[in-house]
Amino acid sequence: MIPSLARCSSNRTIQQSFFIPSFRRPFPSSSSSTSILRSPASSLRPISTTRPYSDINPSTSATKITQKDASKPHPSVSAEIIHPTSPSIAINSPKSILDKLPKWAAPARPYLALTRIDKPIGSLLLFWPCTWSITMASTALHLPPTVPLFYISLFGLGALIMRGAGCTINDMWDAKMDAKVDRTKSRPIAAGDVTQSQALSFLGLQLSAGLAVLTQLNWYSIVLGASSLSLVVLYPFMKRITYYPQVVFGMTFNWGVFLGWSAVAGVTDWTITAPLYLGGIAWGIAYDLIYAHQDKLDDVKAGVKSMALRFPDNSRTVISVLNTTFVSMLALTGHLAGMGPLYYLISCGGTALHLAWQTITVNFDSREDCWNKFCSNGYITGPLVWLGIAANYVQTVLLI
Repeated sequence: MIPSLARCSSNRTIQQSFFIPSFRRPFPSSSSSTSILRSPASSLRPISTTRPYSDINPSTSATKITQKDASKPHPSVSAEIIHPTSPSIAINSPKSILDKLPKWAAPARPYLALTRIDKPIGSLLLFWPCTWSITMASTALHLPPTVPLFYISLFGLGALIMRGAGCTINDMWDAKMDAKVDRTKSRPIAAGDVTQSQALSFLGLQLSAGLAVLTQLNWYSIVLGASSLSLVVLYPFMKRITYYPQVVFGMTFNWGVFLGWSAVAGVTDWTITAPLYLGGIAWGIAYDLIYAHQDKLDDVKAGVKSMALRFPDNSRTVISVLNTTFVSMLALTGHLAGMGPLYYLISCGGTALHLAWQTITVNFDSREDCWNKFCSNGYITGPLVWLGIAANYVQTVLLI
């Protein structure tokens, strides 16, 4: 169940500055700037980048992107990377909750950092599709409130565990790559705080805990849930071979749509859950595309591909289409499930308004704004969709 720079043309120098996300690991902050020297298509001069940020919060360390690092960029990569509009701003970095651990708990800190437990947004984004499906199935079957409450709690625990397992798998895949990038070089495996064998043992513990949660479900759901592990393992590899790893991300993070319904009903109603899943994939691609814009320069250095590099000039249009698809699939799902007006008002209407604001206002040249807009999907979009389903459940089941 369970996170190319530009075409080479005539000589010119472009100054680039980015905002820095505020929820990064604590280091002193400083202004950042990027100077990109470009030459004729036959050669690409060295590109120097100063990016003050680490895994969670900004730092003052510098990143230098060379011609070798930026080899073979996608031909569409241009304006949003080389034509920034935002000035550089220094941001004070809040401390992570892991910095507040007592001394006796210090040995556990690298393993907790592996799970990203100090950044709950990933668990929330994995959790919300499960709640949509659980509550919608409970509405369709007219089940008492104890049923959705129990499964929502169980899936909340499962989302926390499996998201952590996914992060461990990701860091095991990317250890060498992470060590080259300022933002990620302090991650436990990349920094040498946890070895690959230790991480593998810890992953076994995480997956065992996830299995313990999964065994509370029926056999249909156990098999369905276990089948998602292939996506969890595949996702970190996809960013090495395709500019569309966000597609696999969306498929992975919305698998709970199928699992939530089957947990409640015994089997999945594919007629209803399939359009909800497809909509969820579109939603996941959209918010992960926003997230990817934070790392577009470091992604070039590390050789990582993403849709932010594939659509640097058209990301807003792509996100608009994806979010429109998401809301349309929500409306179709509501029709197929027989949802009432509260669902359309809150889940569809409220979500559409929020995503429209998000799409129009996101600043792709500001790491801070990209991070905040990304997080708003876990703190606003997901809850809005669930709230409309829950309101319909109360009206349809409890008030009759």
